[in-house]
Amino acid sequence: MMNGLNIARSLLRASLMLVFCTALAACGGPAKAPEAQPPLAGARIGGPFTLTDQDGRTVRDSDFAGKYRIVYFGYSYCPDICPVDLQKLMRGLAQFEKADPARGAKVQPLFVTVDPARDTPAALKPFVARYHPRLLGLTGTPEQIAAVAKDYAVVYNKVAGSAPDRYLMAHSQIAFLMDPDDKPLAMLPLDDPSTDGDEGAPAEVAAELAKWVK
Repeated sequence: MMNGLNIARSLLRASLMLVFCTALAACGGPAKAPEAQPPLAGARIGGPFTLTDQDGRTVRDSDFAGKYRIVYFGYSYCPDICPVDLQKLMRGLAQFEKADPARGAKVQPLFVTVDPARDTPAALKPFVARYHPRLLGLTGTPEQIAAVAKDYAVVYNKVAGSAPDRYLMAHSQIAFLMDPDDKPLAMLPLDDPSTDGDEGAPAEVAAELAKWVK
């Protein structure tokens, strides 16, 4: 516990700091507001990967150097949440591209499957084509997908269905915005399935992109 002397010293120190800052402001004009830090600045999200896209081409994280990336994990057989999320994310990206074509072109959207057994390149090609012309669908071996998911803090597991090939995948519902150096910036808005809100509305996605894409 602080005694009276320590309290007095603390108050004096605070007063001096206030006077010092006021003097600086008076000499240098209005102080500039500090630039907002991205919500995920410093987070350990992302990492190197080698996967396969919907055209059967090998894709590496280094292929996107200098690009912002939207990274969303899901699977093409998802009956509800993934299609809605992708539709709103890609509409939001389209709105951002229309409002600012130069900055919009800097953003590469990526869909990473958590169901590599069924999501072959042939299965992913028509799926991603529904949402955005530049959306890449990425698949790989179970080990490759597990490694990428771990780097992005995404968890998933198979939920048995009525037949061996009629299962669901429970997985993290998250969309990351990564910067040109593959560092995480923010999580893009997505609908909360437990509410009736429209948290992931395309306009909200576009606004978040406008905030961080330079």
